[in-house]
Amino acid sequence: MSPDMSTIIYPSPIFGPVRSRRLGVSLGINLLPGDGKWCTFDCLYCECGLNEERRTKSPLPTRCEVSDALKRQLARMHEEGPRPDVLTFAGNGEPTLHPAFPEIVEDTIRLRDQFCPEAQISVLSNSTQIHRPRVREALLRTDNPIMKLDTVSADFIRLMDRPQGHYDVENIIAHLAEMSPKVIIQTMFLNATSDSSLTVGTNTGDEYVLPWLEAVKQIQPRQVMIYTVDRETPVLGLEKASREVLDGIAERVRQMGIDCSVSY
Repeated sequence: MSPDMSTIIYPSPIFGPVRSRRLGVSLGINLLPGDGKWCTFDCLYCECGLNEERRTKSPLPTRCEVSDALKRQLARMHEEGPRPDVLTFAGNGEPTLHPAFPEIVEDTIRLRDQFCPEAQISVLSNSTQIHRPRVREALLRTDNPIMKLDTVSADFIRLMDRPQGHYDVENIIAHLAEMSPKVIIQTMFLNATSDSSLTVGTNTGDEYVLPWLEAVKQIQPRQVMIYTVDRETPVLGLEKASREVLDGIAERVRQMGIDCSVSY
């Protein structure tokens, strides 16, 4: 562990705007408390740190609190700039855990249409709640439901993403396929050195990439976003996948007729 690492805990319920590698000028919507983390994954690479070290003590923001704060910020940006390219559900964990997520999505669509109709609405999700029909339907109401699928290897998921409960990757893939053609798949590729607890090493080899490509083919997403470690990680020994490796994986996705973006 790296107890002195620089983690990011986002304000709640609105933060930013920030400039995203993938999304442009993004106004963040954090449906989780602003004093810690609440997530169904405990990823070794999470910029918010590990769950146990970032326990929240505050309640979730209410639907009204989210709507009022978003309205104030969008009105300010409408008058003063910069106008957002995207409103992004993200923050300190998994946004779809909020019990009012579908209703908050509807509020966000209404406020977007009022203040910045050119902006898109995105959700960064780890996909663990898409077995819930109301969550899945709400995600499909957004412009960019960006859903995580780091690998199809149960062992690698257990070691890298560390689900905090039951996780059936085949079931996740089936539900992601139900979200085609709107769904966007997001995948983290990285390398683990001997200093890391990630004993599998890397998910960039063919033993991981080929089954992942088959899953992508089954899902038929609108786009695939692949990326790698960009910040200090809460667990030592995790390193970037090389530009050449990421470009090679992206090209294999494009050969299937699916758009693929790469963030180095």
